[in-house]
Amino acid sequence: RDSVQPFNDMKSEHIITFYAMLKDTAGVLSRVLSVFATSGANILTINQNLPADGVAPVTIALKLGEQTTAAQLQISLLGIPGVVRVREI
Repeated sequence: RDSVQPFNDMKSEHIITFYAMLKDTAGVLSRVLSVFATSGANILTINQNLPADGVAPVTIALKLGEQTTAAQLQISLLGIPGVVRVREI
């Protein structure tokens, strides 16, 4: 598994990336990651940039769980206090 996979192969494994804007308050990212954990998703990468104007951009790539869709996760994430915006990229 130590190799680069073509994008088409990654898509067949239900790998998705979310871009989110999170308020710069303690625990927001932790709550976001908890949603992924309880859904059975496997987090592959997390990239959080420095906050500006009270919000921080975060990009999270993950492999979806068997019973979860990106739309379901997006709805759950938008319900978390401190999540300003979420979209799949």
